[in-house]
Amino acid sequence: MYAHFGSKQELQLATVEEAERIFAEEVVQPALAAPPGLAQLMAVCEAFFDYLQRRTFPGGCFFAAAALEMSTRPAPVKERVAAFQTGFVALIRGFTATAIEQHELPASDDPGRLAFELNGIILATNASFVLHDDPAVLDLARQIVHQRLGPGNGGNADRS
Repeated sequence: MYAHFGSKQELQLATVEEAERIFAEEVVQPALAAPPGLAQLMAVCEAFFDYLQRRTFPGGCFFAAAALEMSTRPAPVKERVAAFQTGFVALIRGFTATAIEQHELPASDDPGRLAFELNGIILATNASFVLHDDPAVLDLARQIVHQRLGPGNGGNADRS
């Protein structure tokens, strides 16, 4: 297999590239198709939970697993996985900033902090779902996201 790619590293980078394509198709594109702001924020979380539920990858989110596996290995593969993670959090932060600008979330919400919170929920959901193989964790995660973003906590509120 390495002969086709030239090296183990090239094979790993090709694998990451394909996982990025799949993630973009299954998680990012559905979120980008939603109206800007809170709808995109909700859509990216929902699309991620659906991505897990469909068992797109048998070990849950490819990037959550790769981040842990590659984190102690200085190499282009680690850098690519880290860049993906940084980009995904930036996408969530952008959706959050738009939701705040549109008064769908309180002006007091910090986009970076909320992106960190939502990414934490996403990663915890992935770990629990993979470890326990229990779809109930996806329902719990959805409830937590809706509670954090929904009415009463800023979602759909006309605040300035």
